[in-house]
Amino acid sequence: MSELLLARWQFGLTSAYHFLFVPLTLGLSLLVAIMETAYVRTGNDTYKKMTKFWGKLFVINFAMGVVTGIVLVFQFGMNWSEYSRFVGDIFGVPLAIEALLAFFLESTFLGIWIFGWDKISKKIHLMSIWLVAIASSISSLWILTANSFMQNPVSYRLTETKAELVNFGGLLTNSYLWHQFPHVLLGGFCTGAFFVLGVSAYHLLRKNDAAFFKKSFQIGIIIGLISVLGVVGLGHVQGQYLVKNKPLKMAAAEALWETADPAPFAIVASIDQEKRENSWEISIPAFTSFMAYNSFSGEVKGLRDLQAEYEAAYGPGDYLPPVTPVFWSFRLMVGAGSLMALLALLGIFAHFRGRLDDRTFLLRAFTWAIPLPFLANLFGWIVTEMGRQPWIVYGLQTVNDAVSPNVSAGEIWVTLIGFTVIYSLLALADLYLLTKYAKLGPIEIDISKDIQVPGEEVSLWT
Repeated sequence: MSELLLARWQFGLTSAYHFLFVPLTLGLSLLVAIMETAYVRTGNDTYKKMTKFWGKLFVINFAMGVVTGIVLVFQFGMNWSEYSRFVGDIFGVPLAIEALLAFFLESTFLGIWIFGWDKISKKIHLMSIWLVAIASSISSLWILTANSFMQNPVSYRLTETKAELVNFGGLLTNSYLWHQFPHVLLGGFCTGAFFVLGVSAYHLLRKNDAAFFKKSFQIGIIIGLISVLGVVGLGHVQGQYLVKNKPLKMAAAEALWETADPAPFAIVASIDQEKRENSWEISIPAFTSFMAYNSFSGEVKGLRDLQAEYEAAYGPGDYLPPVTPVFWSFRLMVGAGSLMALLALLGIFAHFRGRLDDRTFLLRAFTWAIPLPFLANLFGWIVTEMGRQPWIVYGLQTVNDAVSPNVSAGEIWVTLIGFTVIYSLLALADLYLLTKYAKLGPIEIDISKDIQVPGEEVSLWT
């Protein structure tokens, strides 16, 4: 196996492991901040128990995310040194700001929050968890600023050997960033919400501390519904942006080989990339045009014509991404998101109509739905990154030209196996600890007593 393919597998696996933890960190930090806000506003000790219970799960996940994220940065200078030489002056800027500003802020105030219970005032303690949540979002902003430059290069000039940054503000106003960032952020909120909903449903099925977990479910279902509907809406807007600005990626996601007006939407297809055709497909007429233009007419460029355009612009070569994984990942992402939207709508009606206890099937569905946002996030990133191939920096540098020339296949094999083993153990440890403390429930948390009056309901917003 070549050094290039091994380096791609290594980065793909380590980034996939890392991104299992990131969305949950984004989502749980917000939910824990909301719970503590409810505690400070109402004085109800149930909300304090909720803050500590879900906060413990947040801290476990945060620690795993930090460990797995550090390795990714080193790979840029080791397996991908030619990439770092070419765009390091640009790519390194948002990464440095993320580490020195956002992550420093996040980790500092998380320490204050963990060790500050009953040592600092309630309002200062509340401020610390909100700063953690805000810093988590800012951290994702800077990471996506770097990624968006790879997807849509802006504010650069080319020298004989590298690309140089000419306008820092241009990185922050990159149109790709502001279509990508809100979608990713709401995906994280959705992940945290469905985690809270799944764990709460697990305990409600077993009649464990029902008042506690009904309140948790209430917060989770509100944030979950808002987030999943936002993800769906922003995903639609992002798709329309890609049709106009990155048509090759969308054509791959639709396995659309021929330019069409109107363009059909293939529900399933057997894709033959060598022959550049679909052996067979089941499709909905004109639906891709509808998604692209909100109209059942409108031209969507096909892969064959786009390949010819790229050859004219960049010279001979194969500029098509791997269509099969992009096509199926897109459908799995959309399918997972649709299921979450349906569950969120059913859940909010059941909860606010007071029928949640009677909906055993729905509670079981929420328990089994915990993996859905993780899968949606993962498949979404496969579409984003594989849909950019063969470019590592769109239109400027191919993946083939970015790999390190002085790293051998044997060296990458050793680290690939090592990272895979270590990350698998970390993922198992994270899953074990989250499952263990989620199943224990709030009874294990040291709260002197629950002052809530039995049967009394306190609204989150009062």
